[in-house]
Amino acid sequence: MRDIVIFSGSAHTEIAEEICADLGKPLSPTRVSRFANDCLEVQLQANCRERDVFIIQPLVPPVQENLVELLLMLDAARGASAARTTVVMPHFAYARSDKKDAPRISIGGRLVADLLATAGASRVLAMTLHSPQVHGFFSVPVDHLHALDELADHFRGGDLSNTVVVSPDFGNVKEASAFARRLGTLVASGAKQRFSDDRVSVTSVIGDVADRDIIILDDEIARGSTVVGLIERLREQKVRSIRVACTHGLFSDGALDRLTAMDDVAEIVCTNTVPLAPEQTSPKLRVLSIAPALAEAIRRIHDGESVSTLFDIH
Repeated sequence: MRDIVIFSGSAHTEIAEEICADLGKPLSPTRVSRFANDCLEVQLQANCRERDVFIIQPLVPPVQENLVELLLMLDAARGASAARTTVVMPHFAYARSDKKDAPRISIGGRLVADLLATAGASRVLAMTLHSPQVHGFFSVPVDHLHALDELADHFRGGDLSNTVVVSPDFGNVKEASAFARRLGTLVASGAKQRFSDDRVSVTSVIGDVADRDIIILDDEIARGSTVVGLIERLREQKVRSIRVACTHGLFSDGALDRLTAMDDVAEIVCTNTVPLAPEQTSPKLRVLSIAPALAEAIRRIHDGESVSTLFDIH
């Protein structure tokens, strides 16, 4: 791991420290300050010249603050003559802005991808982007990992003989099918219609779920509108139990409390791509670490080895 330097923005220093511990490398210091006019200033406090630089910064709330901080870090690394700068982005909030579904709106995911490249990103390491087309928004190489193996390892400890993996919508069926293959279970899907960011209708469940143990698999839970709507349809099918799993557990606007309050939800599982606030606790919540997977990807990128086996979804 010679000539590698790892920095972290302020969005999620905990996962950065886990990754560095797994790699056996120090987390190099970063100074973030604010001028009187509210502008940010970032200083990378380690030598970057001709080094392989990795900047760990998920785009999580406050998204705009963390985005500008990341852009400044990229510009600082380029100005310090870094040989290559890789953005390690466990969560890319703008991935949800992936299409033009109304007049006169911006495709934010593509715009932010362009900003990262312009600021100096040579490569991006991401985790579970919202949709396949987001990968193509970037003009620099992208290694797109997933958390299916970590989630599957968690559920393999129980009896899965009567289990069905349920995708909240058709867009996530490929991932749900790959997850079901890992567990050796059947797969089903909800039929969803989205009217706005917080208004979703799940009209039905396609597949045999009656009297089954259900694992709902989603890429992200923010307000939880989709998952709540799906649970209502599953109740109508008289399912036996419900567990909820996702990669990105944002749990905004009291979503975690709402899911915890549902008696038929036995467990809520997410990964640590997103930092949880101190008040975001639940006896039903289990947070899995994806730091080892990100650390292994960083090691392979630095050593020029293949990363494809880490993100193969099949």
